[in-house]
Amino acid sequence: QVQLVESGGGLVQAGGSLRLSCAASGITFSFTITGWYRQAPGKQRELVASITAGGSTNYGDSVKGRFTISRDNTKKMVNLQMDSLKPEDTAVYYCNIHKLIPPNDYWGQGTQVTVSS
Repeated sequence: QVQLVESGGGLVQAGGSLRLSCAASGITFSFTITGWYRQAPGKQRELVASITAGGSTNYGDSVKGRFTISRDNTKKMVNLQMDSLKPEDTAVYYCNIHKLIPPNDYWGQGTQVTVSS
């Protein structure tokens, strides 16, 4: 059974930093794209950042230059370093693993990030 356990959310002031971590189990980490999505109240879930097994990254326009995604294939972990946080970054953040072969998606339970102004 695939499990994704997220940690690191919380409350921070604007301009501050947080680091989210996601630990995966029950899945072969190779041939996956891992990422973080977020969903704010009344809004659709959106991509924050993703990273392939080879280390290629992709970021949402609103977080480019402020957030950094990384992964440890040996430990099966995905991290999101969030710097220069803004109130508009407030959302529930979800860890995602997109398995390529066969194609499937797995989600964490979500962790709340709140940025106060």
